[in-house]
Amino acid sequence: MTAFDLVPTETPADPRRVWAKLDQAARDAAYNNNNAVANSAALIEERNAAAAIARAARASTLDVPYADGERTRFDLYPAADKAAPCLVFIHGGYWQRNAREVFAALADGALANGWSVAMPGYSLAPAVTLTQIVAEIHRALDWLSETGPSYGIAGPVIVSGWSAGAQLAAMVLSHPGVAAGLAISGVYDLAPIRDSYLNEALRISDDEIESLSPLRLPPVIKPLAIAYGTAELPALVWDSRNLHARRAAAHAPGPLVPIAGANHFTILDALRRKDGILLKAAKDLVEGGA
Repeated sequence: MTAFDLVPTETPADPRRVWAKLDQAARDAAYNNNNAVANSAALIEERNAAAAIARAARASTLDVPYADGERTRFDLYPAADKAAPCLVFIHGGYWQRNAREVFAALADGALANGWSVAMPGYSLAPAVTLTQIVAEIHRALDWLSETGPSYGIAGPVIVSGWSAGAQLAAMVLSHPGVAAGLAISGVYDLAPIRDSYLNEALRISDDEIESLSPLRLPPVIKPLAIAYGTAELPALVWDSRNLHARRAAAHAPGPLVPIAGANHFTILDALRRKDGILLKAAKDLVEGGA
């Protein structure tokens, strides 16, 4: 049996009924995106190369500290219009790898549409806990609200994130400076993560499972678009569909956005392109189209 053999439905069944029957190897495979996508190494190399070019070529303010710490810094890409919406993008990497710098090319589409973009970095496990990481993202948004205007960013904030960054985006949707959110390919229940290889660095506590799992918390009644690729790992598809179902039941606004044929890495193309589906979803949130 493979992980989450139950096919998600519009009201997904609880996959933990299947999870309990899996051995350790199957539990690890359920969240290993690199192994699940045959050409993941090439896709990551292409992303990193595009990011290096983008970060060097465009007008920006890089490495701006928002708190004490080596990684608690912003890369800011202000629009010509200070009042334009700002897409805040939080990178993924299962809270223990990657950096804002290697996602710089994802600003392309938003900038081409006249938006600002802000990319915060954050400390990584095992040096810090998940609780500390969430607190850092809250602090980053505090800083952006207070100091962003002096850098040319004063419009409505749409907080977005991919993979682990989607969990972080969902966790800070309640921030008073956030108008709406876009969660891409996220993990929204931490309990299975604690049962996987990922927990060696994360060391997730019982309290963190309850307090940092969006699927275990009351929905925030702000617009949140929830996106996933139809070729993603079933565990991530289930989490996305179930989070949307829970929010819809609470009358929390925001669409479910499946990206046909996209895997965990190619889904980001729909954010990077000027006419990308994910960028359109973000724009609809701001313009009241959700």
